[in-house]
Amino acid sequence: MTKIVKAHAFLVDIPVETLRTDALQTFVKQETPFVSITTDDGNSGLGYSYTIGSGGTAVLAMLRDYLVPQLIGKDARNIERIWLDLFGTTRATATGAITSLALATIDTALWDLKCLRAGEPLWRVAGGFNQSVPLYDTEGGWLHLSTDDLVEGACVSKAKGWSGVKLKVGKHHLSQDVERLEAVRHAVGPEMHIMVDANQSMTLAESKRRAGAFAPFDLFWFEEPLPADDIQGHIALARSTTIPIAVGESMYSPLQFREYMQVGAASVVQVDAARVGGITPWLKVAHAAETFNIKVSPHFLMELHVSLAAAVPNSLYVEHIPQLRTLTRTQLEIRDGIAVAPESAGLGIDWDLDAIENGRVA
Repeated sequence: MTKIVKAHAFLVDIPVETLRTDALQTFVKQETPFVSITTDDGNSGLGYSYTIGSGGTAVLAMLRDYLVPQLIGKDARNIERIWLDLFGTTRATATGAITSLALATIDTALWDLKCLRAGEPLWRVAGGFNQSVPLYDTEGGWLHLSTDDLVEGACVSKAKGWSGVKLKVGKHHLSQDVERLEAVRHAVGPEMHIMVDANQSMTLAESKRRAGAFAPFDLFWFEEPLPADDIQGHIALARSTTIPIAVGESMYSPLQFREYMQVGAASVVQVDAARVGGITPWLKVAHAAETFNIKVSPHFLMELHVSLAAAVPNSLYVEHIPQLRTLTRTQLEIRDGIAVAPESAGLGIDWDLDAIENGRVA
């Protein structure tokens, strides 16, 4: 009684909740592909992924034209089998963002079904290590914000009990990045974690130069300093600085993560469930990282990632960027700076189905 009898894909656009900028781009909107899967026992699961302004219709086409039709008649319990079979039919487009985002949309729906059938929350079904995970804030650290804005945001986060804040770096002049970091460090004191994110904007030479200038501020990590496919550059940078190097949001396969970890090019793994192809490969990356004694701090999607981070023993942080509030009835629970995974069965996201329907664009 778990045979898939109905599946369909659709796209919802979500406006950004606030202006978000980094060294390379502006977050235009969240294009959000959804897949709904119904089984012959009457259960339905809802899965999703996202883009930040382009490619959403390409993901939808991949789902509608190639992947979703293959689901009919399959046993929804066989998540590993379904994932691998679907991946096998996309060899011409894998490994890559469009394929991974499409697979993630289906995979999260299947996990939603799995948890609903079990009557258990995702964080417990996926591992059940600890229901709560520390939270750090990115929302107060965007590149367009003034130094005063950064300081104010960091102080607000500290007052809430959050133990970390992330600031975007990559200003035209190094002195601008330094001035902003110095002001925030002075305002929050020595104990609060400060992370920086360059969003793949730098060369190896420039990332070394900036890492050297950032060293006095005791940074918790230096995120995406180089293009994600520049493994050799990350190796060289990691060997040249004591600042931990964080990567992963722009990787689309567990094998890419393995390569980074094997050669010491990553100190923090920021695996994104949407971009890596779903919950199924996300867990593989997280467990692989554990074998390398590396912590996991997933990128974005806090409403989903809080449950995945809570499932595994090597989680470090959940990133605070609220973006689903127009489509949900409740928000992420935060207690004294700690994100708490939902106890409700399924993915734990309290979708507002009327709002989703109203936001459909395709």
